[in-house]
Amino acid sequence: MKIKTASELSRQAAQDTTIYKAREVAEAWTEDLLYQLLESANLYSDKIDQNEFCIVYVIAGDPLLKNLRRRKFYCWPYLPSPRPDQGVFIFNKSLQKVTKRLWILPNAITMAELAQPGLIADKPYQSMQRWSKSFFKGTFWKDIRKEHDIKMLSQQEFDELNKDELIKRGLEKAKPDAPEAFDFSKISAGQFVNPVDSLASQNT
Repeated sequence: MKIKTASELSRQAAQDTTIYKAREVAEAWTEDLLYQLLESANLYSDKIDQNEFCIVYVIAGDPLLKNLRRRKFYCWPYLPSPRPDQGVFIFNKSLQKVTKRLWILPNAITMAELAQPGLIADKPYQSMQRWSKSFFKGTFWKDIRKEHDIKMLSQQEFDELNKDELIKRGLEKAKPDAPEAFDFSKISAGQFVNPVDSLASQNT
């Protein structure tokens, strides 16, 4: 059986006129999520010298195929910088399991809409609303630590706490292996224009 290429699947999706429910799309998107999280943890486990670390996924677009979305996974010893289209979990080496879902952030437009004052979100979106508001208030890591009863630092906080030692080693800042996130707290909902005309965006 011939496996279809990404471009073939993209063309097929673009021609599909079926109306999909948002919940059905979300369920299909996450059905193998735990497997992918554990696979990522296994890849990074020997490289991170601490018992608990973060597994992060981000949803990325494709520069050529507008309706293609990819989940990219990596592990991180600190709390990563929050950004749209991101999920973060805690993995415990001793237990060999994912122990906490720290946060799930939707796309930037949805984040901005959920953070609007006075908006009452439906129950399935209330956690995302809480995290989105915290993001725009600039209290994200503080609120996440309180919510989940954890003490893990962000990389920014770790660097500041260990600044003198890092300078001695000639490392003013630890070098990340993940891209720096754009600071979405500097813009508001009214400044967003949605350029994406993918199937999922049209129907969810």
